[in-house]
Amino acid sequence: VTLSEGARAGIGRELGMLDSLLSLGGLVLLRDSVEWEGRSLLKALVKKSALCGEQVHILGCEVSEEEFREGFDSDINNRLVYHDFFRDPLNWSKTEEALPGGPLGALRAICKRTDPGPVTIALDSLSWLLLHLPCTTLCQALHAVSHQDACPGDSSPVGKVSVLGLLHEELHGPGPVGALSSLAQTEVTLGGTKGQASAHILCRRPRQRPTDQTQWFSILPDFSLDLQEGPSVESQPYSDPHIPPVSKNARARTRKCSLGSGQRGENKSCRGWGWGGF
Repeated sequence: VTLSEGARAGIGRELGMLDSLLSLGGLVLLRDSVEWEGRSLLKALVKKSALCGEQVHILGCEVSEEEFREGFDSDINNRLVYHDFFRDPLNWSKTEEALPGGPLGALRAICKRTDPGPVTIALDSLSWLLLHLPCTTLCQALHAVSHQDACPGDSSPVGKVSVLGLLHEELHGPGPVGALSSLAQTEVTLGGTKGQASAHILCRRPRQRPTDQTQWFSILPDFSLDLQEGPSVESQPYSDPHIPPVSKNARARTRKCSLGSGQRGENKSCRGWGWGGF
């Protein structure tokens, strides 16, 4: 069975978008909103990295390990190293497998690995970390890991490091968002119109002018991308790519939701961000 030219072109465009998000390494900032959730795109990037043979580490703080792994086949799940900070983020149970230093301790441990191959680290989510750590501490750790200067004196060859950070932008002020934005090599702002999701992609390459593009897409149940044609120009309202549109109902839901770690009741209206686990 051979693929048609159209199918091959579609696969090529899909891989091109994922490759463009991962190619620079460093921090890839995924900025989502109540209306346009970003965990599905995060999982699509995780799948892409795993299929490329990279080491993939997940720092799971916001949803359970079972929920994050849902939708991946066994081959992908077997390639993921999951660090669970959802069940017991403060290590109250004093389990031996818990890494000292919490999520940032896990980041430093990953950096000190001896395998020289490329590695992808998915942070689910940066918003959870921002609400539990000082912004300066988090930014310093991200800079150190993504630039590989967290391991002074280590002469072993180290491969490319990509840090995928999911940020629920509406939960934070302009200061923390701006600080994380300044660290990012690639920045993705999710939005859309008329039910079609879009990703505004800003890439910052060393010694080059930043480039940006907008991709329209949907994500399939197996976390593959289906790239689409955007709506006609006349039907697209102008908007700042860093201010995703939010309806009145979405804003009302935002006021009811919280990322406080002490809440365990399920809030179905907030499932797009995984808030039901807090």
